[in-house]
Amino acid sequence: MRNLLRTRTGQIGVPCILMRGGTSKGPFFLADDLPSEPKARERVLLAAMGSPDTRQINGIGGADTLTSKIAIISKSKHPNAEIDYLFGQCSIDKALVDFSPNCGNMLAAVGPYAIETGLVPAQSPVTKVRIHNVNTGAVITATVQTPDGIVNYDGEASIHGVPGSSAPVYLEFSNIVGGKTGKLFPTGHALDVIDGVEVTCIDVAMPMVLMRAEALGKTGYESKPELDADKAMIARFEAIRRKAGALMGLGDVSEKVVPKVGLLAAPRGLAPAGGAAITSRYFVPWNCHAAHAVTGALCVGSAIMLPGTVASQVVASPDGPFADIVIEHPTGSMGVAIETTGEGAAKTINGGSFLRTARLLFAGEVFVPAAAWGDARLEKAA
Repeated sequence: MRNLLRTRTGQIGVPCILMRGGTSKGPFFLADDLPSEPKARERVLLAAMGSPDTRQINGIGGADTLTSKIAIISKSKHPNAEIDYLFGQCSIDKALVDFSPNCGNMLAAVGPYAIETGLVPAQSPVTKVRIHNVNTGAVITATVQTPDGIVNYDGEASIHGVPGSSAPVYLEFSNIVGGKTGKLFPTGHALDVIDGVEVTCIDVAMPMVLMRAEALGKTGYESKPELDADKAMIARFEAIRRKAGALMGLGDVSEKVVPKVGLLAAPRGLAPAGGAAITSRYFVPWNCHAAHAVTGALCVGSAIMLPGTVASQVVASPDGPFADIVIEHPTGSMGVAIETTGEGAAKTINGGSFLRTARLLFAGEVFVPAAAWGDARLEKAA
């Protein structure tokens, strides 16, 4: 796709495919089509998205955290993967692309993208794509529906937060413990107390600070607009989040989007047989997710399976090494299957799996000012 790179009236066209993955949406780029120097790459991505600007009117960002996401894809040198997936969360109102978090929703579109662009040859009736998440080091196997060697987006699978139905994309996660901190419980404890509030600091797929909603004066069943409007509550948990970040070895997280915050409550619906259900409000981290992040669901589901955590106090931990967990969120629910090994304090997380959907929206070029490239423009012209 590099041969599409060209200059028009002071702008450079960058090959781009816009895709929905799960409940998120954003542009997918080949790493080779972007500057290799990090600062130049960030300038190009910000220009493409239209940040910083609350409307992102001068770019293709959707003026929402769920639609201001970026995926950068390349062939992988990882021994157990074909594709490298680097996720970037583009700030809307700041000149910042944060590569520290991960996004499991956008991950749902990585397999289809890799097949559409020829990075992975299609099989029939399904194609398995092994994906190395550069942000966390996790390896995920995506199973994509490819009858007759063509990616199929039509089907009967539905997920809350996305209208209609689509073909299923199955995601199997492994090596998801301690991706950012190197530890399951980065503070060394399943339960800590920060500013008088019991919290669980846990790193499974996504570093999170979990607390009971009632500890912050909430039921846990509030809508996203209701929670986003409570600036006093957000300020309170932000103070806790910053202290937790330091305790987790993440340093000063005041300008970082990790760790995320999860407010937990008892479920309103029934748990699956042999499993568990919980209500979660997932913050990203300064406003509530409209649904729930996949990585966050892995983390919350894992916390339920581990004794002594806030989550296991809200709902009882299922027996046995496997369990189906239902995560209730503002627009419905999502299911995650968690696998564990060990018992008691020695119990740990082996992996998890999800069903998501994806859709290809457009393919072409996004034009950015040549000035954003700087000297990197010469590199691409070579």
